[in-house]
Amino acid sequence: MIKNPEFTYKLRSSGLRPTKQRLKICEVLFNREKTFHFTINDLAKKISNELNEKISLATVYNTVHAFKKKGYLKEISIISSGKSYFDTNTANHHHFFDERTSELTDISEDKIEKIKLNTSLPGKKITSVEVLVKVENK
Repeated sequence: MIKNPEFTYKLRSSGLRPTKQRLKICEVLFNREKTFHFTINDLAKKISNELNEKISLATVYNTVHAFKKKGYLKEISIISSGKSYFDTNTANHHHFFDERTSELTDISEDKIEKIKLNTSLPGKKITSVEVLVKVENK
């Protein structure tokens, strides 16, 4: 296990104790160069398979949701699949969603022209616009 002060900070700032299991979750989520898209079940399986570590699904769920609430992860709900995916890239960006493989791929914000909305909700302000482009094989 990697002892990383950033992991401990993220856990504590999210209101969680830095236990061995939660540090393993951090290692899988944040010790990487590329963006990571996952469901909670995917993450639990990845920890079990790659790190040969058993962590309860409840611990994974609570940790992921604490990180989301703190802003360390972004949630992407795919209504057609009935799943919620999480993203380690919290910057504004868009996604392709492959309906056959259930895989998300990032689209940088500069690859989509600015979207103009001609409506708003009373008493609300728009904080971001995220595009989800569903794709399938030809």
